Amino acid sequence: MTLLNTTEIMALIPNRYPIIYIDTVESLVPGEEVVAIKNVTINEQFILGYRPDSPQMPNTLMIEALAQTASILILKSPEFFGKTAYLGAAKNVLFHQTVRPGDQIVFTVKLTKKKENMGVVQTNATVNGQMVCEAELTFVVAPRDDLLGKK
Repeated sequence: MTLLNTTEIMALIPNRYPIIYIDTVESLVPGEEVVAIKNVTINEQFILGYRPDSPQMPNTLMIEALAQTASILILKSPEFFGKTAYLGAAKNVLFHQTVRPGDQIVFTVKLTKKKENMGVVQTNATVNGQMVCEAELTFVVAPRDDLLGKK
């Protein structure tokens, strides 16, 4: 069951095509956990330029997709609603297998720490129940107007 579609996701985070890597949000408990989905297709812009002899999703974009999923969780928390989250750090990043066109990635993000305008999340990505990637991400949250150069 889809909780948030792409349009609703774009209302929360500033990412737009071609750099939005979340298709839907399947579950969300604000301030606790979010589960999102990405359907990887052969016609993705990143597939064309990255390893054309072996089509796959670049690992850096996997981290970006996890960060976008984490942003949804953080920005749906009551104290951060209407703001924007910046990725501050990625720790303990592990890649377990390659993601290829035709795969559906399930991103799971759990908030583990929160203090003032910062948060830490534990993330993982799976395909067919198999771990693809995991990482601990740290975020800094700022007012949305500050990001747009308005004060």
